[in-house]
Amino acid sequence: MLRTRVVTALVLLGLFLPCLFYLSQVHWALLMAAVIGVGAWEWGGILRWSELRRRLLGILMASSCAGVSLIAPEAIGAGNAATYSAPWVVVIYVLAAAFWCLLIPLWLRMRWALGTGAAGLLTGLVVLFPTWLAMVQLRTLGPAVLLALFAVVWVADVAAYFSGKAFGKHKLAPSISPGKTWEGAIGAVVAVIAYGLTIRFSTGYAPLSLPLWVLALILVTAVSIIGDLYESMLKRQAGIKDSSKVLPGHGGVLDRIDSLTSTMPIVGLLWLITSGVQ
Repeated sequence: MLRTRVVTALVLLGLFLPCLFYLSQVHWALLMAAVIGVGAWEWGGILRWSELRRRLLGILMASSCAGVSLIAPEAIGAGNAATYSAPWVVVIYVLAAAFWCLLIPLWLRMRWALGTGAAGLLTGLVVLFPTWLAMVQLRTLGPAVLLALFAVVWVADVAAYFSGKAFGKHKLAPSISPGKTWEGAIGAVVAVIAYGLTIRFSTGYAPLSLPLWVLALILVTAVSIIGDLYESMLKRQAGIKDSSKVLPGHGGVLDRIDSLTSTMPIVGLLWLITSGVQ
């Protein structure tokens, strides 16, 4: 299993990094549309839909994202005059932020079941479309910047795992994900703060004052953990271990981007607020 995971990870990196650094903005948006389309197909599995309905959902989601790329290229940084903070973009990010920061903590606490009809479909749209939009818009800051943002989630995941293994005694959410502990969560926060401070002082990038920078790092880490817990709860309710088997040793696309679905829209909104982009 470990060998399979490592091989899959190396193959994914070998494919992902050239695309991240060398694709045009439009082609990057279309690639991310395809990835989100696979995620939508997996979401249909969580909803316990038939294979035909799942495929239709994946195609419609990918087509919708691709359509936005072609209809509103200026919103993704591919037009002649970029308009990143168009009203519809702000609305999407605000809705996503409210969903993850206000609704999902209550959802996790109450352990509500995900509806298999319109409610479940709408939830999937709120989870997936803002993720696509943020991963496309934030790339306009530079491929290396987007990679560094992804690394925030990776640092949090790795630190939480090793901190939990070494010090974990108090369960974070035993009924949802028995392996996660408060010690692991604290380790994730400490590691992300260290990572964020390293980036700040080594590059000079300081869009916020130091206290606000640290608070933003804590917020992003907390939201990444919430995203992870949320998908874990949905899979447990659906009676599945992985969202799919498309990535040998890793499960599905949703298993790999669960924390990104919660963090990327938040980062996108913070970017629009702090940078004053138009």
